[in-house]
Order: sequence, then C-alpha cells, then structure tokens
Amino acid sequence: MALNIKVHKADNRGSADYGWLKARYSFSFANYFDPLRERFGVLRVLNDDIIDGGGGFDTHPHNNMEIITIPLKGALEHRDSMGNSSVIREGEIQYMSAGSGVQHSERNYSDSEPINLLQLWIFPKTKNTKPLYDQINLEGKRIQNSIQTIVSPEGGKDIIKINQDAWLSLLNSDAGLKHNYELHKPDNGLFVFVIEGETVIGENIARHRDSFEIKGVEEITLTINAPSKLLLIEVPED
Repeated sequence: MALNIKVHKADNRGSADYGWLKARYSFSFANYFDPLRERFGVLRVLNDDIIDGGGGFDTHPHNNMEIITIPLKGALEHRDSMGNSSVIREGEIQYMSAGSGVQHSERNYSDSEPINLLQLWIFPKTKNTKPLYDQINLEGKRIQNSIQTIVSPEGGKDIIKINQDAWLSLLNSDAGLKHNYELHKPDNGLFVFVIEGETVIGENIARHRDSFEIKGVEEITLTINAPSKLLLIEVPED
C-alpha cells in the first residue's frame, strides 16, 4: 500500500452550537454530515466538546461501541446502568465498552466553569459483549517528550484494555524534537490529532486542532516545531 498522508484542518471540522454545548466534529455526527468524512477506519467519532457549567447529556443508550473520553479542562460527572458513578478530570481517561447495551449520562461537574473534552467512538472487534467500564489517572505519571500508550488491546498498568486492535497514545513534547512512532500492525492506519502546538510529518504541517490521517506506513517520524500535545490513534482500516 502506498503512503497516503492527509491533513484535515481544524476549521474544516463540522460544528454545532446548542447553547450549553459547543461541539466540533472530525467526522459526520448528529446534524453534520459529510459523505467523505464518515470515519477513519474503525474510528467513527472524534468530538471536541465544550460544555457550559451545569450542562450535560441526560441518560441515553449505546451499544456495540468503544467509547473513550479525555477531559482537557474541567471535570465530567458520569453515571451508567452498570452502577458506575464517577467524576473524571484533566489527567484522567475514561473508557466504556457499550457491548450488548448500556445507558449513561455525562454532565459538567461544575455549575459555573466550562469543561473541554475529547470523546472518541471506535467500532469494537467483537459485538454484543458484556458492557465494561474503566478509568485511569495519569496525574504525575506523564513522561515529557515520550509517546505514552493509554489504550491497547492487551491493557496493562495505567493502560486501558480495549475490544479492538487499536492503540491510543499521548505525547507532550518540547519544540525542536523528533519522535518515531512504529505501528503495531502493518495494515493499521494512524490518526494524529494536534491538541496544541505545531507538528510536521514529511512535508505536511498540522497545528492546533488539525489532524493527520496516515495510511500505508509502518513507521512515521513526528517533527515538533512548537511545544505540542498530540493524541495518536492507531486503528484497523476496516
């Protein structure tokens, strides 16, 4: 397979403003539909949400979806039909495998301060499994200038186990460095979301909230032009 790299600019994402919720969509979602941007392999959703104080999503159902939530600022209150009740904050990662069916609610834990979070939906490898919930805290465990796995099929210490051949990693990097990422499976694709900063792959530049979509490669080099925070999402293409 030939190397294929695309940059999806932040301003080209879908958007919605519900008053209490301001959302940017990397892929078709809700009232935003683009037939050319329905998913990246098994990555179906990457939403960049800002929820006002007191706002949130009331109880609603999911099934057969792997859901990962990453707070960037603020705190989110979670409740679900499995009996879980928790608050996740910046530095924590939440995982819910909806499996055969689950209901949950998500609300801003603060009545006054907004929360900014990323939510990802990934199609599962096996359907109709028992719903699961997990949560990890990376506060004080992040390693600067190192690609750190936070989700994998095997799981591990401070690594969430997912029902898919997918790996998610975070990178906080100083400027002027290069980082190599080797894909775990040669047929996987790599989606790199620039949370902050400026990063170069080959001759392609991505900045704040831009993303790289990469196929046909087994290893990639990230050149960091400015202090950056990146989310790397390695997923099967189908």
